Amino acid sequence: MLFNSLDFAIFLPIVFVLYWFVTNKNLKLQNFLIVAASYFFYGWWDWRFLSLIFFSTLVDYSVGQRLKVVNNLLHRMILLWTSILVNLGFLGFFKYYNFFLDNFITAFSFFGQEIQANSLNIILPVGISFYTFQTLSYTIDVYKRRLEPARDFITFSAFVSFFPQLVAGPIERATHLLPQFYEKRTFDYSKAVDGMRQILWGLFKKIVIADNCAEYANLIFNNSSDYSGSTLVLGALFFTFQIYGDFSGYSDIAIGTSRLFGFDLMQNFNYPYFSRDIAEFWRRWHISLSTWFRDYLYIPLGGSRGGTLMKVRNTFIIFIVSGFWHGANWTFIVWGALNAIYFLPLLLTNNNRNHLETVAQGKSLPSLKELSLILITFSLTVFAWIFFRASSIEHAISYISEILSPSLLTVPDFAGRQGAFSTVLLVMFFVLTEWKGREGQYAIADALLKRKRSIRWVYYLSIVFLIFWFQGDQQGFIYFQF
Repeated sequence: MLFNSLDFAIFLPIVFVLYWFVTNKNLKLQNFLIVAASYFFYGWWDWRFLSLIFFSTLVDYSVGQRLKVVNNLLHRMILLWTSILVNLGFLGFFKYYNFFLDNFITAFSFFGQEIQANSLNIILPVGISFYTFQTLSYTIDVYKRRLEPARDFITFSAFVSFFPQLVAGPIERATHLLPQFYEKRTFDYSKAVDGMRQILWGLFKKIVIADNCAEYANLIFNNSSDYSGSTLVLGALFFTFQIYGDFSGYSDIAIGTSRLFGFDLMQNFNYPYFSRDIAEFWRRWHISLSTWFRDYLYIPLGGSRGGTLMKVRNTFIIFIVSGFWHGANWTFIVWGALNAIYFLPLLLTNNNRNHLETVAQGKSLPSLKELSLILITFSLTVFAWIFFRASSIEHAISYISEILSPSLLTVPDFAGRQGAFSTVLLVMFFVLTEWKGREGQYAIADALLKRKRSIRWVYYLSIVFLIFWFQGDQQGFIYFQF
């Protein structure tokens, strides 16, 4: 079920009414309703994969209960690795089986050995990369005694399957989200209004910005050999705003929807395209995944505490694993490695934490230096996105080669160029709105609160109008494939 679908527009109010007006007197009943609604929401795509999420939930709940009573270190490690192997085993099979098989065959054929093996027609379960990491955080934190195990199976199931963030995050830590299921929740009108406002902005990002940019990004990338370097640059820029509007739009809708039900989720995007270096970009882009890898992979490997070689090794590991998490393709691995190369000079010169505050905080415009740093960082990011979007390494190289050719100096020319002008104007409006609201949790969180109610409603209705006016063919969210 897509957030930008009629199905969800019907589903959400029904669950909301049942949650606040039927089950509101009983916390356990509310949690059970969340589980039922979440399984219905997830099963809307393919009911067969409900057994997968149920089994993963059952394993991690059982492991958590045993960790509560087992003190022997060896036994605790066996329990931990049971959870890790089961979860990563499912993820590895469904997401990476064919990738490893194809590369295994290619490696042996390089040495003259032909191996006959058939790939499998595997359907990737939606959201498996997200809920797998969420449940792993629970098991690891219980193992390290940072968290008490879940008190009952229904509550734990609600934590794992919570429908707003089930299929594309944010990847919540058990230490943050699980305790919220134990607390009695009362309806808060101001929080609900704020949640609706964030949902509205998320829908604008997805439908108006991402989906319209997708039309031209797909056209240019899928026919890149037909276009000039200048047109390919434009295609990369369209994809840059497509993926940001798509993924951060999903996160906004998820966070806003959660707020309707009395839950607070972590901020997943914090205006990353206004970053002044790559280190700041990764503190602001897909925050829930970046911090997950930092806490559960980078720091256990030694982080940046060791010598230069250890710092280089750990940096490449975390970025390459992050790239591989996104998909079974060498393009994602190269994208991760490229970001590691961007990041390393900052780390090795101890400049990776130079920009912790919001750019031009309290000011209307950035300084010339800040603007230059933002443009440099943005350009590096756009270049890396080419590998992320390309269908193969060869495609990415040919795409970049054409950009670096003399055709870069020509006027962009592609089918629908005149129609793309309106999308460019929408992106400019979007960037200006994000800049204006960059100190808030989301772009329109605080910008209008001091205005008259009539002005606020005119603005909100204008956003609704844009959503309906520029609504094209319904498109899924990019990160559903990861």
